[in-house]
Amino acid sequence: MQSPTVLTTLLILLVGLALARLSAGRLARWAVPAIVVELLIGFGLGNSVLPFDAIKPLSGLTELGVLALFFQVGLEVRGDLLLSRRGTILRLVALSCLAPLLGYWPLTLGFGMAPATALLCLACVAATGTGVTLQLLAQRGALHTPSGRLLVGVSVLDDLPAIGLLSLSVALGGSNWNRGPGWPGMLLGLGAAAASLVVANLWRRRGSPAPNSPLTVLILLIGSAWMGEVSGLTSLLGALWGGVLFNRLNLECKQLAGLLPMLTGVFLPLYFISVGMRIQVSTLLDSQAWGLALLLLALAVVSKLLCGFGVSANDRRAGIDRWQVIYGLMPRGLPGLVFASTALAAGVINGVQFSALVLMVSCTTVVGLLLLERRLQTQPRTSGADAGAFAGLAAPPEGCADQPPAIEPKAGAAGSAASLLKGLKQPGQMLSSW
Repeated sequence: MQSPTVLTTLLILLVGLALARLSAGRLARWAVPAIVVELLIGFGLGNSVLPFDAIKPLSGLTELGVLALFFQVGLEVRGDLLLSRRGTILRLVALSCLAPLLGYWPLTLGFGMAPATALLCLACVAATGTGVTLQLLAQRGALHTPSGRLLVGVSVLDDLPAIGLLSLSVALGGSNWNRGPGWPGMLLGLGAAAASLVVANLWRRRGSPAPNSPLTVLILLIGSAWMGEVSGLTSLLGALWGGVLFNRLNLECKQLAGLLPMLTGVFLPLYFISVGMRIQVSTLLDSQAWGLALLLLALAVVSKLLCGFGVSANDRRAGIDRWQVIYGLMPRGLPGLVFASTALAAGVINGVQFSALVLMVSCTTVVGLLLLERRLQTQPRTSGADAGAFAGLAAPPEGCADQPPAIEPKAGAAGSAASLLKGLKQPGQMLSSW
């Protein structure tokens, strides 16, 4: 059968995206986010009219939205991030990262996994897609509650240890690792990151005007992602570091108000569809995929239940609801899918393991949102303050429940993490797909 042309491929993808948007609007009442609908559409396309091999030439474009989102997360990593409830945030981040490690031996002994594969599965379990959580809280008028404020603070830091696990698993088991730079390359990449931070600090101290055109931002985004990829640290970590560097320059770049949301808004849905296209029907007929998915699902639920111990008695007296925090951390969302796709491309996991990870991510996202929705029904709602806080996110367009809204120019390029934790004027704008 002749391969479809690029225009035919694009047309099929856009039609699939339109169907996902229409379906997501109807399924939102059951707390099914658009990301899950897009996965299902992609699964249908990939196993019928458009196999994943047909879109490989376009895979770089679909990944651009993911890199832009990690760049946005880097923009939010600021020194003042822990001004509010520092101890609680650090406890929750530590528990979210360490609790999944309890599953290392069951994975290596029960399923015969290599250490790198087991670490990758644990990275997906440790990941947290709090973006969909923040949107649900905003839609239900609960973002300004103490629990909502805490989840905003945790959302930026929670996946950083998981990204470290991902980089380690790729370094230990990636098929291209031995042919690449290896450990010297990783050390070189870390050295380049440290040197770039020094240069950024010197630039800012001199008061030199930093270039802030969209082209410069794209060069920094792609360049930092490329450096992370060639050094073995993964392009995701490189893109995140690029956002940190941009933030260190202390720019108020209004051009970002349209550039980054455009990249994420256009290319992220196509990325989700491409992830669904990677899942083959044959892998779902393998009993090992379902057995691994059940184990990962149990581990994912238990690890977030353990996070409840990070909410102290003082926190509860301050109005933080432990169960809202647990349910809010349960969805794996975008990070889990990105980690799994990156590991599959690097040869760390196979198709069966990839399908199991996608099943786990989809189930935790839907179940977590359903439980949080039910919990919120028993809690008093705040008055309409959240509508202004999310500026369009509280009432997203139909079918766009997991897509980032437009950033208002007055918020600046990086936004202020302190304002996320204190005033919550623009929370979740950078992280709505996260």
